[in-house]
Amino acid sequence: MIDQASMIMTNGKCIAAERILGVNDNMIKSHYHDYFELYYLESGQRYHMVQDRSCCMSTGEFIIFPPYKMHHSYGDNDVAFKRLVVYFKTEAIMIHEITEKLKVSARVYRLADRSEIYSLLKEILKEQEKNDIYSDEAMQMLLNHLLIKIVRLEGAEVEVDKQNRITQIIHYLHKNYTENITLDMLASQFYLSTYYLCREFKHYTNSTIIQYINHIRISQAQLYLMETDKSITQISSEVGFSNVTHFDRVFKTITGISPSAMKKQIAGKRKRF
Repeated sequence: MIDQASMIMTNGKCIAAERILGVNDNMIKSHYHDYFELYYLESGQRYHMVQDRSCCMSTGEFIIFPPYKMHHSYGDNDVAFKRLVVYFKTEAIMIHEITEKLKVSARVYRLADRSEIYSLLKEILKEQEKNDIYSDEAMQMLLNHLLIKIVRLEGAEVEVDKQNRITQIIHYLHKNYTENITLDMLASQFYLSTYYLCREFKHYTNSTIIQYINHIRISQAQLYLMETDKSITQISSEVGFSNVTHFDRVFKTITGISPSAMKKQIAGKRKRF
């Protein structure tokens, strides 16, 4: 399935929306991006893996993924679903306190009355489809109206936390990704054979353990590049790489750009703002 909203964001927009109807449409592996994602489930049932935790979502529920948080969604065989997503960059949010609250962790919302939230989401999509000289500003105003309503909700947030053996291992990786983690050490610590561990981890994440650790490290490295003035050498060491050359190679493989090039891009954006 082509993610048209993601393509819009890649082309420089601060906000993008898309509605998709699917069945047996499961993400190949966990991913992350440099913007927020609001995922509203219009119909059906979906499971979401967020970092080291998982949850089940039903019709009318929605989840907000912060930037650089690894996640993927999947569903049961032959169960159709319809979802509406809105992607938005940090700079599209007008109130700093909202940004700070939303970026901490992924949040699932279950509302008794979701009509206002749903209506605003549909209005954002309509404005995108209208695509006139007022649409970008209109989408930003609608988005911020929506986010204010969301952060004011009391008791609607649900903990994303459904644990099993593999999610416990994923939790361990997220807590200890800076360490030298080997397959044998991990299997021994969780009382599993290396064969079972590799098979189940691949089934659950569609990644090898090394691939998953590298994605955690590079997502954290991108955060450091965005939010600190640390050198690339320092960042490389702090996220768990033993040398900068290996860090550069893995970073470019995952992001498509070198860390030094990304650092320059970020510096350019800071000057403009």
